[in-house]
Amino acid sequence: MKIQNSIKTIPAVLLFFLSSGLVAQDSGFLYGKVTTIDGSAYEGPLRWGKEEAYWTDMFNASKDENANIDYLSREDMRRLERYYYENRDRDWGDRIAGWFGGGWHHERWGRDYVHQFNCQFGEIRSLRLSGRSWVDVELQNGDKFEVKGDGYNDIGTHVKILDKEIGEIELKWSRIDKVEFMETPNKLARKFGEPLFGTVETYGGTFTGYVQWDHDERVDTDKLDGDTYDGDVAIEFGKIRSIERSGSRSVVVLKSGREMELRGSNDVNPENRGVIVTHEKYGRVDIPWREFKKVTFSDDGFKMKSYTDFKTQKELSGVVKVANGDTYSGRIIYDLDEAYDYEVLQGKDDDIEYIIPFRYIKRITPKNYDYSNVELKSGDRLTLGEGQDVSDRNTGILVFQGSGDPKYLLWNDIDEVTFN
Repeated sequence: MKIQNSIKTIPAVLLFFLSSGLVAQDSGFLYGKVTTIDGSAYEGPLRWGKEEAYWTDMFNASKDENANIDYLSREDMRRLERYYYENRDRDWGDRIAGWFGGGWHHERWGRDYVHQFNCQFGEIRSLRLSGRSWVDVELQNGDKFEVKGDGYNDIGTHVKILDKEIGEIELKWSRIDKVEFMETPNKLARKFGEPLFGTVETYGGTFTGYVQWDHDERVDTDKLDGDTYDGDVAIEFGKIRSIERSGSRSVVVLKSGREMELRGSNDVNPENRGVIVTHEKYGRVDIPWREFKKVTFSDDGFKMKSYTDFKTQKELSGVVKVANGDTYSGRIIYDLDEAYDYEVLQGKDDDIEYIIPFRYIKRITPKNYDYSNVELKSGDRLTLGEGQDVSDRNTGILVFQGSGDPKYLLWNDIDEVTFN
């Protein structure tokens, strides 16, 4: 009887480990089919260049145009022009607009109207190359648009795939015709490694989540490079317990207890591009090297998002309250650019940058010309500044209240934005 009872308890024990995050979460890895220009197809886990490997990783590109400008009347554009002139001393350069020959000519500030495109890979159904630096994007909800790769390495990079029959192959960008993303199997026969999970200590607090070291390494088979007095080393992250900044060097402690000091590489010195934490509540937190103190890796973690967690992409909607007490409710286009909940708000708390999907945000309240209070749906509150999304560099908000023309509101008119 005792043996039988023990056997009966095994499934419950396994369920505990599965639910606690102590086992591999394969459904969080990028997965799909890549078809080449010759019609060859490869299917399996994907890795974008040497970097992106998870559904929560960001796909970055540049938008080609901003059709939202067409909603602004001539008077709206004049108000926006005056707004920029009045604030031109606040490090805005010469981003000036003028009316020429019946159309608006944007002198050196087109980039403020044509923004960067950011979304998590999980939002995307497919990518089809339409040129050397151009890609047709289709989201899971069926929306389609074109983006370009100017200044962003997610377009033009090589793509690695662990094909389920032939193994690993690295495809040149010029050979790719289409990438179709699909749900990842719960258990992969092969993968690029296990996720790096840990707690990062900074001068502004601690952040726990999935770790990208130097904006690059994010699985336990990736290697930490550095020099010792005896020679160069390249240590797999899976063998590391902690990394602590020590001046222009780093102290590395292995899981065995072995300790060493590394130098001479951008993995372990001030040339490090920073540590990104994928956080359960905030989205992504980008910590620069000078704010970093220590990371301690752990074998457990919260549940990673799977492809099905991104199956819907919704338009932004809510209520905008202005300084005189009036309110406007309906569909929202934020900063004349972000119109969907998968797009992201960016802002800094000192030097630590937050990249937060709008679907996480409940309310934004401008505080002064450079900062806004951001309340998340989790109940957490942040004060973020410096970025265009949260400062008076914001180009304003459109609110569609019905079938007519939208209401345009300058940033300095806004008292509060509450999202549905």
